[in-house]
Amino acid sequence: MYLALMDLYRARWTADIHKEWMRNVVNDYDDITRQQVERIRDLMDKSVLDCLVTGYESLIEAIELPDADDRHVLAAAIQCGASIIVTSNLKDFPAQQLKTYGVEAQHPDKFISDLFDLSPSAVCSATIRSSH
Repeated sequence: MYLALMDLYRARWTADIHKEWMRNVVNDYDDITRQQVERIRDLMDKSVLDCLVTGYESLIEAIELPDADDRHVLAAAIQCGASIIVTSNLKDFPAQQLKTYGVEAQHPDKFISDLFDLSPSAVCSATIRSSH
């Protein structure tokens, strides 16, 4: 989030992506409530300009991926013209299939490393800011 807030990249997501991560966090962490993740979602949406992607739903059916439940992510990327999907789940976003749409999947570590190569001081500043 701090990298997006510093305009190092343009973060984009959907209500469906929110639902996914929110469900997983509440299920995986007993000490985090639904209300807390809803507040985080609201702060994310408020803090990042033009972050919510809409109008992608009609693209989903035509997309083929190993996990059909991930098609909405690629559909949203196509809809907003994103060139990169940042995910730890690389196996479900094969390069050949994404290439057709001009999209690439990158692990978060590589994504941040690439941002660091482009702007080391800004990435360091975001890292320091996030630790406070």
